[in-house]
Amino acid sequence: MDNTENNEYDELFFNYESYLLFLNQKLTKFFDNQKEYIFCKKGCAKCCKNAEFPFSLIEIQYALYGFSLLPDDTKNIIEENLAKVLEQKKNFTGEKFLYTCPYLVNDVCSIYKYRGIICRSFGLANAVPDSSPRVPFCCFEGQNYSNVLDEKTGQLSSEKVKKLGLKANPVGYNVSYEVLTGKKFEQTFGFSFGEKKPMIEWLE
Repeated sequence: MDNTENNEYDELFFNYESYLLFLNQKLTKFFDNQKEYIFCKKGCAKCCKNAEFPFSLIEIQYALYGFSLLPDDTKNIIEENLAKVLEQKKNFTGEKFLYTCPYLVNDVCSIYKYRGIICRSFGLANAVPDSSPRVPFCCFEGQNYSNVLDEKTGQLSSEKVKKLGLKANPVGYNVSYEVLTGKKFEQTFGFSFGEKKPMIEWLE
């Protein structure tokens, strides 16, 4: 990367990466606190399939930068994945188009360092005012928080927590995409998320 490219990169992403560093540290603490309920592992990829993947402008720019660094054979696979998703979208007639992330290669994120914010926070239970935490959808597929899920109610079971002798209670964190891409973070770290829309709409 020459000096011109370095300057362009720094100008566009320096403050955003400062935010990501802060966010990753925060999320790491949350995941560590909930480790008895977290079953994420490399190759699972449930969170990378059958979703909308909201992305802001700066997130897609960052992802595309990560894509530009990949070897050509990986780029070719991603471009083939993208073509398949766009073909599916063209023939879709429903209200909400769900798809597999085109950056998923052999069930592994090919741009992991440059992934979106929704990708970083997914897997934690979300805090809901005056209600039980909202578990991630993978909970119902045997993943995160499934060990304390009451299948009848769809809620987390305090009885199962006690029965399993788990040390930390399952907690919902305020980590919705709307919160994590809010204006307070733009103001604190000095950057703009920009327009937000499903990832596939950026890549059309």
